[in-house]
Amino acid sequence: MSADLARRVREARKRAGLTQKELARLSGVSLSWIRALEQGAYTDTRLETARKIAAAVGVPTTALITDHAEEPADAATADQWEPVSAAVLNPLSVPEEPAQTPTVEGVRDALTAATPLFSDDAFSELRAILPHLLRDADRLAELEPAGQSVRARLLQLTGWLLTQSREFDAAEVALRRAFNAAPDALHAATTVSTQCWLLLRRGRLTEARELAIRWADDVEPRMSRATADELSAWGWLLLRVSAASIRDGRDDEAKAALRLAKSAAVAMGKEAVPSEDFLRAFGPVTVDLKRAENAMVSDHPDEVLRIACSNPAKRLSPTSNNRNRHLLDVADAHSQMREYSEAIDTLTRIRVASPQWLPNQRYARDILGRIVEKRRTLTPEMRELATAVRLPL
Repeated sequence: MSADLARRVREARKRAGLTQKELARLSGVSLSWIRALEQGAYTDTRLETARKIAAAVGVPTTALITDHAEEPADAATADQWEPVSAAVLNPLSVPEEPAQTPTVEGVRDALTAATPLFSDDAFSELRAILPHLLRDADRLAELEPAGQSVRARLLQLTGWLLTQSREFDAAEVALRRAFNAAPDALHAATTVSTQCWLLLRRGRLTEARELAIRWADDVEPRMSRATADELSAWGWLLLRVSAASIRDGRDDEAKAALRLAKSAAVAMGKEAVPSEDFLRAFGPVTVDLKRAENAMVSDHPDEVLRIACSNPAKRLSPTSNNRNRHLLDVADAHSQMREYSEAIDTLTRIRVASPQWLPNQRYARDILGRIVEKRRTLTPEMRELATAVRLPL
C-alpha cells in the first residue's frame, strides 16, 4: 500500500497547489513525516493522520486511502478464538453430544445466562461456551421455527464479540447470518448498526456511511409516538453515520447526523436499555460520548476533556464498551495535552475494570506507545500497562 498511498498524498498536495512545508503547516503533520510518507518510507499511516492531510488538501479521507483496516488479531489471539470462529463458519465442526436434543427453552435460557458475559467482556468464559451454544442454536433452528430468533440473537452477539476481538472475517459471517434470520426490522437494524461498526474497523468508511444512511432513512420513527426500541435503533444508525463521516472528512454531515441522534436521545428522555438488550443502550450520555469521539478524531482534545468533565459517563457500566472506548479518548486527549499522568491514570482505570477488553485495543497501544517514547524511565504503572496492552518492544 505504501507506494499507492505515497502517490495519492503527493498528487493531492500538488493539485491543491501546496508545497510539503505548506501542507505540514496546514495539516499539523510534521514536515519530516510528510516527506517520508511521500517517499514511500511508511507502509501505512494512522487514520487520524490521513484525515488531517485530506482536510488540508480539501479531499475526503477515502480519496487518500482505499483501505485502512485495523490489524486483524495476532496469531496467538486468533488461535484462542478459532473454536468460536469455526462454529460460526462451519456449524457442523462442533461434535454433537449423544442423546442431547436442544430445546427452545433450554437454548434461550443458556443465552440469557450468557448475555452478562458479553456485556462484561468475559472473553475467556465466552470462548469456552460459545462453540457448543452456537452448535445447539443452529440445530434448534433447523428443528423448530421458534429457534430461529434465538439463533439470530446469538449470532448478533457473537458477531459483536468477534468484532471486538478483531476476528473480522468470522464476525462478518456471523452478522450476515444474524441479519438474514432477524425476526423484524428493528432487530435487523440493530444488527446493521453492528455491521457498520465492523466496516468502520475494517476501514470501509464509504460502505459504513451509506449502509447506515440507508437504514436510518428506513427506520426513522414518527417522534410523537416513537417507542424506545425505535428511537434506539434510529439513534444508533445516526451515530454510525456520524462516525463514518467524521473519519472521512465530512464534518458537516457528521454534525448533522449527531444533531439528529441528539433529538432521538432527547425524545428517549434518559439513558435506557430498550428490550433489556445492552447493545441497544442509548440516550443523552451515549450521544455525548460519541460527540467526544468525533472531537478526538478531528483533533480537538480540549473539547474531549470538556465533554468528559460535564458528561456523567459513570452512569454507564464500568465494563460497557461505550464507556471504555470513551475513556480511551479521554486518555488520548490527556496525552495530546501532555498531561501524561492523567492519561496513565485513565488507562489504569480501564485495565482494572476490563482486564480482558483492554489487550484487544490497538488504540490503547498507540496512546501508551506515544507516552513511553517521551519518557526516559517508566513508572511501575507504565510497565504494568505496557504488559497489559502488549506494547511491542
